[in-house]
Amino acid sequence: MVANIIDGKKISAEIKQSIAKKIEQRIKKGLKRPGLAVVLVGEDPASQIYVKNKRKGCEQTNIYSMAIDLPKDTTQEELLKTIEELNQNDDVHGILVQFPPPPHIDRQAVIEAISPLKDVDGFHPYNLGHLAQKVPLLRPCTPYGVMKMLKTTGVDLAGKDVTIVGASTVVGLPMALEMLLEHCTPTICHHSTKDLPAKVRQADIVVAAAGKPELVKGEWIKEGAIVIDVGINRLPDGKLVGDVAFEEAKKRASWITPVPGGVGPMTIAILLSNTLEAAELAD
Repeated sequence: MVANIIDGKKISAEIKQSIAKKIEQRIKKGLKRPGLAVVLVGEDPASQIYVKNKRKGCEQTNIYSMAIDLPKDTTQEELLKTIEELNQNDDVHGILVQFPPPPHIDRQAVIEAISPLKDVDGFHPYNLGHLAQKVPLLRPCTPYGVMKMLKTTGVDLAGKDVTIVGASTVVGLPMALEMLLEHCTPTICHHSTKDLPAKVRQADIVVAAAGKPELVKGEWIKEGAIVIDVGINRLPDGKLVGDVAFEEAKKRASWITPVPGGVGPMTIAILLSNTLEAAELAD
């Protein structure tokens, strides 16, 4: 068996095209063009690349992009004041503060300062709570992007056993909540999990999101399982790899996402989709 590739670039391009058409229709109706404010504190090279890609996505979909680049010594008080100004700005429908922030900034305080109706990352407790209550509003981008990818396989997800490797509030936890919405049976694994290989071997769907290069070995994958690799890690030789040993895993999986070109593009596509949704909520 050689796995089918779930092409995140292709799926995300289709989502962006749909967003652009919907925004064109909005403007023709005299409604506001959706606006996304992206706040970057400091000059972290990886963050700068992520922000550049998000602003490029805005251009591709006709979303108004507001760039706010702050120096790394910006105080938490100054950052929270900036967020509050954006909360009050009717031209801004989505607010994204690029993480990780500098060490002196309280990440949770930043998340909770953003209006839940402009929280296009889907990290605010209000939005996570809605997802937990099975009445989602703005959904965390990466997990929702994964669900969009899974739908393209045509596989009926109901009843599938899912093992999620990684328990973060950014991916792992909301991923489990998304799976519950589709009537799957999720298991979340973390650093204290006993016998991780056994947990992975039982899974019909594996979502690897631990941030450790090639942690999940190909031999752990059940024959015919679907493998979603959220990780992106740069090795000392510069090569990008995921959290799954791809070459071995693709020999056992029925479907698998590549790294790069898998989940990454989907995260940005859902961010843009969330911005459009936030604008619709504000209408």
